[in-house]
Amino acid sequence: MKSQTVIITDGNQRAALAVVRSLGKAGFRCVVASPIRRSLAGVSRFAAREVVVPDALDAPSAFVHALAALSRQENAVLIMPITEPSVLAVLPERQQFAPAVIPLADGETFSTVSDKRRLLQEASALGIAVPQQTVLENPAAAKAFDVSTVTYPVVLKPSRSVGEQDGQRLKVGVSYASDSADLRHRLDQCSPSVFPLLLQQRIVGPGTGVFLLLWNGEIRACFAHRRLLERPPSGGVSVYCESVALDEKVLMQSRALLDRFGWRGVAMVEYKLDRASGTPYLMEVNGRFWGSLQLSIDSGVDFPNLLARVALDLPTQPAATFRVGTRSRWWWGQVDHVLARIRRPEMRSLPSGTPGMIRTLTHFLLAPLRPGDREEVLRFADPCPFWYETVRWFQGK
Repeated sequence: MKSQTVIITDGNQRAALAVVRSLGKAGFRCVVASPIRRSLAGVSRFAAREVVVPDALDAPSAFVHALAALSRQENAVLIMPITEPSVLAVLPERQQFAPAVIPLADGETFSTVSDKRRLLQEASALGIAVPQQTVLENPAAAKAFDVSTVTYPVVLKPSRSVGEQDGQRLKVGVSYASDSADLRHRLDQCSPSVFPLLLQQRIVGPGTGVFLLLWNGEIRACFAHRRLLERPPSGGVSVYCESVALDEKVLMQSRALLDRFGWRGVAMVEYKLDRASGTPYLMEVNGRFWGSLQLSIDSGVDFPNLLARVALDLPTQPAATFRVGTRSRWWWGQVDHVLARIRRPEMRSLPSGTPGMIRTLTHFLLAPLRPGDREEVLRFADPCPFWYETVRWFQGK
């Protein structure tokens, strides 16, 4: 039987590499679409072909047009958008990709869940703990805001990870302010694209995630992990993480939250576990594949293959269990973490409880010797992505 073709976008993302490896091993023909000529996922031996398409952030309409043409050319049965800009570009134009399936929630639902202000309001109504916050609607509100009224440190978090300014989509990120002078300076520097802006209580503790595949009202797979190290060290993407036992209460409240939006597809429900009280505080929901996807696959929950199979009405069994204690390391991400700590050991934005330098270096040096540790990108059966990433790292890209 001829392999069915799946198109995976954003080949420069680690999640795209995990999807390509998963689906390629499962017998699908993987075509990688990327805004650069060669990408991390595109050099994998499980990628049948790589095609350059416009950047979904800079040129969403051109991206959709090129991706739809590629889908028709390849007779694709499935489109897997990886990053938020790609999802936001594709979902409103779903009809252009028919008969190929896009196994995600509808565009309105995805957009609503991606709005952190709305999400936290709904979570609070369900009794889920959320950080205390103040919402600044626009630059005028930021200018008039009394910076002495908040407790420090404080998190500056745009309501959406992809904002808009003058009709152009822009990626916007989280920052931290340690005191009133720092906050005033940061507010004065904010571009209009970050508003509405949330000023949130900073929850100090490990980041945890509950990962779900919901389809037709059923939990088809679930997983949980804990972040051990991040890049940047003050908080960001996971570079070293570990599978942990599911907390049944947190799982049920995560499912209830997604059900409130009528969710279908994969989602990562992200929490911070407050070190003082042990309370899990909701941070956000990622309604797409996440950076640490390979950890769940290594632990026994192959989300990409399960999602593809349920979307295509192929036989599948729910992934009921997974291995606890499996750890995943992104080598070059962890190198960046260590270098940041060495160059700026006094970093004020590091939360209390952050591992010291000796422990951080121990994590880095001894990880290859620890049972249960896996390299996320480096795989001897598929080595090219790691060497590609190594060259790019030394080139500073």
